[in-house]
This record gives sequence, structure tokens and C-alpha cells, in this order.
Amino acid sequence: MLIVNREQARVLHTPHNSEIRPLMDRTTSNIERCSLAEELLPPGAAIGRHYHLETEELYYILDGAGEMSVGAETQAVGGGDCILIPRGEIHTLCNTGNRTMRLLLVCGPAYSLADHHETK
Repeated sequence: MLIVNREQARVLHTPHNSEIRPLMDRTTSNIERCSLAEELLPPGAAIGRHYHLETEELYYILDGAGEMSVGAETQAVGGGDCILIPRGEIHTLCNTGNRTMRLLLVCGPAYSLADHHETK
């Protein structure tokens, strides 16, 4: 059995000033078909526009408010919302609230930096 506690998970600092904690992914285990991470996105920060050729994602917002764009569609999102991001869809999330947004990132197959493609 493998257990990774959030408090012991390493913290990755992103270029958009968020913190990501890989809870279960290719860096913490030999998992291949899915992964789970927590992201803390500060007020005013935005996840850069990007897409994945192989990976489907779910963003589950635990707390905070923001604006999510997937493809040509943009909507307000907040705590309790789960957003599907299909393969190949350009997406971004901006924290429009006044407190840190906390979300879970679920990927299938497991997240791979090689499948992360930035765009403008």
C-alpha cells in the first residue's frame, strides 16, 4: 500500500505563481493511468493557456472563485465545481476572487510534463 500525505508532499512552484502538490503521480509512484495533485492559485493569478494531446483532465475546485476557459467557452467557476477538460482543448483558469483558490487536478493517463503544451 502506498499513502502520500498532503503535508509531506513536495511543493512545486509554477511560473504563474501557484503551488502544486503532486499527491499521486509518476514522481511519487509507478502509477500510469491516472494522477492526482492539489493546486493553490493566488488571487489574480492564472494558469497559462495550454493543452494536452494524450491527457484528459478534471479540475475540481475546493475553494475560491475564478474564470475557466476550455476551448472557445468561458464560465465563472467556484467551490464545488468540477470541470472536464478533454484532450486537445486549450484551457486556462484565472483566480478572480480575493482569496487563494484551492483545486484538485485529476489526469488520465497520469500527468506527464512531456504532454503539457503551452500556447498563446
